[in-house]
Amino acid sequence: MSYIPTPATIEEAPEASQPILETIRKQIGTVPNIFRLVSTSTTALTGLTGFQAALGKGKLAPATRERIALAMAGVNGCDYCQAAHTYFGGKFAKLSDDEIAANLEGTSQDPKAAAAVAFARALVVSRGSVGPAALDQVRAAGYSDAEILEIIGHVAVNTFTNYVNEALGTEVDFPLVERLAA
Repeated sequence: MSYIPTPATIEEAPEASQPILETIRKQIGTVPNIFRLVSTSTTALTGLTGFQAALGKGKLAPATRERIALAMAGVNGCDYCQAAHTYFGGKFAKLSDDEIAANLEGTSQDPKAAAAVAFARALVVSRGSVGPAALDQVRAAGYSDAEILEIIGHVAVNTFTNYVNEALGTEVDFPLVERLAA
């Protein structure tokens, strides 16, 4: 149980958050606990879903976006996001179990994706101070400057959800995965 109340239904969420939650339900068939919990602040929910929607229109492939989310969950030790993105990574991005395990550890079996995932992980570990060599590596793998900015955006939005879940104890509503050491 989370440390602040999670609305049990869309109707129990603040009225201004309800249309956003309804959109999520229509998109994925359910409203995960993270969104219902964040809906307590319509401002936070609007920010989260707006940033996710904008990044979803970017150049990064959906599988790469899920890989980054998995890497962030792994490095930040977020049980909720490890479970959620293991589910979404397998179901929607069609990532294999081995690929998901690699992503949670901050790498990938795909060489190009490995560069993006490693860069994302390095951003967290170094608190953003990755330096020119890290930029050169991700560029050498074939990522444009615009895509590098999108990677940073995915790190930011996933760090937000990781922190919400860890700080507020969001109840995991996805199949649990074994927690990796951060």
